[in-house]
Amino acid sequence: MIKQAITLSLCLLSILSLQAQKEMCITIDDLPAVTYGKNEQKHLLEITNALIQTFDQYQIPAIGYVNERKLYMDGQVDEKRIALLELWLENGYEIGNHTFSHPSYDRVSFEEFTKDILKGEKITRPLVKKYNQELRFFRHPYLRIGNTIERHDSLVQFLAKHHYTEAPVSIDNEDYLFAKAYFVAYKKGDQELMQKIGEDYVQYMENKVAYFEQSADSLFQRPIKQILLLHANLINAHYLDELAEMYQKKGYRFISQADAIEDPAYQSKIYGQGYGPWGISWLDRWALSRGKKGTFFKDDPRTPEYIQELAR
Repeated sequence: MIKQAITLSLCLLSILSLQAQKEMCITIDDLPAVTYGKNEQKHLLEITNALIQTFDQYQIPAIGYVNERKLYMDGQVDEKRIALLELWLENGYEIGNHTFSHPSYDRVSFEEFTKDILKGEKITRPLVKKYNQELRFFRHPYLRIGNTIERHDSLVQFLAKHHYTEAPVSIDNEDYLFAKAYFVAYKKGDQELMQKIGEDYVQYMENKVAYFEQSADSLFQRPIKQILLLHANLINAHYLDELAEMYQKKGYRFISQADAIEDPAYQSKIYGQGYGPWGISWLDRWALSRGKKGTFFKDDPRTPEYIQELAR
């Protein structure tokens, strides 16, 4: 009996140890917010405050990536938009550079793209200093890192020169399609449809994390520190708490961007088919780099057809 009890205890400790290894960084793109044309400050505040409230409640050391073009109205700096970023900073949350105008690196020259990066720090760099922080991470628009190794390496060198670190993504998803569909229902005042979209969104995101866990296990034979991409939109303002609850039930604890990229997985080389005209998860890039074919990706959850229709 004693031996059985010890064996059972060891099994439980092993299970708990595996759960403790599951860590996730939550990153939010397109700050201050994605509005779909509803630009009233009250609406932007609703999104910002709801996200921050969830970060606080679930102790999520989130980072938000800023498009500085969104800080202008009619060609002039809008202090109310800057105040939204200050809400992030004064509550202890980090912000990063997501360029000024969100161009695709595949569609512009290196010179044009890097100029847009520097233009995208004119307001945020002095702003973070005010809160004793640094502007240290860069998130690629559309997850386009360069369609050749030469284009990518040139960008990495530029970022290092300007004291930025690339912010990869392991859990990519189409939250932006759910967000657009949700906003369509919101604009119609269709509460029933909003609830359906929200519930389907949480289930979709649960399926996505399971899929990318499977990818990580296949590529690295272990859990990796996951980095989740979300956007600053209304559906996440309303449902991030349910997402956080779901991730916790799946054994995740929340970590910072800096902690996440310490995982050796993020030092994995990208080569060959890992480069191309697409924006994808780094797990997908590593899989393509290793010669993985269509069957490897067959279980990737699809966005429901009705969501795609509403989002058109």
